[in-house]
Amino acid sequence: MYTSAKPYFYGTGRRKKSIARVRIVPGTGAITINGRDIDDYFGLETLKLIVNQPFAATGTEGKFDIIANVIGGGISGQAGAIRHGLSRALLQADPNYRAALKAAGFLRRDPRMKERKKYGLKAARRAPQFSKR
Repeated sequence: MYTSAKPYFYGTGRRKKSIARVRIVPGTGAITINGRDIDDYFGLETLKLIVNQPFAATGTEGKFDIIANVIGGGISGQAGAIRHGLSRALLQADPNYRAALKAAGFLRRDPRMKERKKYGLKAARRAPQFSKR
């Protein structure tokens, strides 16, 4: 693990119920999520692609190591939260990345959340089955 002696850049990302605390350290491109390698943590290639999108947008593949701690939500929400936090951390590292990250939409938090259940219904919008008699 990394010690606090190395300089790092930090960003917090959120999506749905997931919260990611992301640190980037100049390095070789190793990605560690909750103490595990990205290949162990995310089984799907699409989720790994989502995490790496900010690097592709800024052209910094392999220049930073990522250390992320993620809590809450499912794996898709966690991947989105890491992407959001990584984008904010890259912005701290170099403010010139702002245009590329903003154009790609990585700096904006996705506001979509689960709709709350309403009384008289079985779910947020699902009503009990209707019977005429």
